[in-house]
Amino acid sequence: MPTPDPVAFSIFGLDIMWYAILITSGTIIAAAICCLRAPLHGLTGDQILNFVIICIPAAIIGARAYYVLFNWDHYSGDIAKILNIRAGGLAIHGGLILGFAVAALLCYLWKVRPLNLMDLCVPAIALAQSIGRWGNYFNSEAHGGPTDLPWAVMINGQGYHPTFLYESIWCFALFIFLLIIDQHRKFEGQVVLLYGMLYSVERFFVEALRTDSLMIGPFKQAQVLSLCIIIVCVVFYIILARRGNKSKP
Repeated sequence: MPTPDPVAFSIFGLDIMWYAILITSGTIIAAAICCLRAPLHGLTGDQILNFVIICIPAAIIGARAYYVLFNWDHYSGDIAKILNIRAGGLAIHGGLILGFAVAALLCYLWKVRPLNLMDLCVPAIALAQSIGRWGNYFNSEAHGGPTDLPWAVMINGQGYHPTFLYESIWCFALFIFLLIIDQHRKFEGQVVLLYGMLYSVERFFVEALRTDSLMIGPFKQAQVLSLCIIIVCVVFYIILARRGNKSKP
């Protein structure tokens, strides 16, 4: 795959990047899917839009804060650089953490069952990730090490593992799988816990290929966090599944 132009078009001298278009498109599509599927979870499209209006900005803040935190030496003392997200620097884990945390708080305030809401939303979130990952392709970033595989992404004449492609394919498959599970879920929380487990399994292995990982000492933070999420999700999956079985007549 050749390296594309990261700029889609310009308006009055302002470059509109493919990265922004893809992230925005993925978010809008995900929100629309959640609104359409809301009645299946006893919710309304208006309720979902109320969550979207607050949770999406929170997710962007979380994604930026997470990236800045793990690159503090680069951003320390420069507020303008921290706020300049057009220069790049968003971490999906930070977005998910703060997005889910704010959603849980809103569920408490608005009397909505949080696991039910998250079961509804995570398939669409996986689809948004699948779409958004292609922004990394246009920015020639988030790739793996050198390779001569036929599907390598070419940057300055060198082929690299297209880790964005691996994650995009996995997240799209995860979107389909979670939709199917959601139609037959056995307990509230089943879908979101499966999302946590399966996305983290993929991220752990794909992260091993990447060359631009955020680090915790000698370890890649995404791998450490992925392992923690897998363990927590497995434990809660077992607990909730047992409770679900006990509640059946």
